[in-house]
Amino acid sequence: MTAQELVHDPAERVNGAPALVRGHAALRLAVAALIAFTVVVQLAEALTREDQRATVGNFFSYFTIQSNIIVAVVLAVSGVIQLRRPVGRRLDLVRGAATVYISITGVVYALLLSNIDVNTPLPWANVVLHYVVPVAMVVDWLLDLPERVIEFRTAVVWLAYPLIYLAYTLLRGPAVDWYPYPFLDPGPHGYGYVAVMSLCVAVAAAAFVAVVAGATRLPGRMIRPRG
Repeated sequence: MTAQELVHDPAERVNGAPALVRGHAALRLAVAALIAFTVVVQLAEALTREDQRATVGNFFSYFTIQSNIIVAVVLAVSGVIQLRRPVGRRLDLVRGAATVYISITGVVYALLLSNIDVNTPLPWANVVLHYVVPVAMVVDWLLDLPERVIEFRTAVVWLAYPLIYLAYTLLRGPAVDWYPYPFLDPGPHGYGYVAVMSLCVAVAAAAFVAVVAGATRLPGRMIRPRG
């Protein structure tokens, strides 16, 4: 997929409030840079810990890290394209997916993991990855809603990545004797417990998909100019 395919017709150029659009693009790029800086610093810090579980493979196996990287890429691409013309429908679909994934990160961490070591030893980095970025992405979505409604039957494909992540974690876990999150570790309580917890997270993820997609029915666009 090329940048040209991610945007509207060339005639649909930014013509509303250039200063506001540029400011929003700059904020997107700033958040993307903050995520990249935080992930790099967090990785360096994690690898200095005297813990055999602190490996590069394990670090990038956290849903938190993966979802934040997805958001960083999406925001960076959105910001660059936004400086030239309105973001197109294909990238809007990717933005919606990223919003769902980082929302899962924030809510699951707040409800299940806030008192558990998930390899984020730096307090400020923990705040950025689990609180600041999820809130920033949700706000970004609401400020720049797609021009076209995204139906739930279209958005349901966003669930593919969390399901693939679950399969990856459960297959990799026994091989390396390590699981990123306690509720995915079958050791203490068995696979029945993992299945129940995974189902609960899946239901919550489906709810996030419905909410994010449903938000595209809200009236008004605060950032995106009309073509």
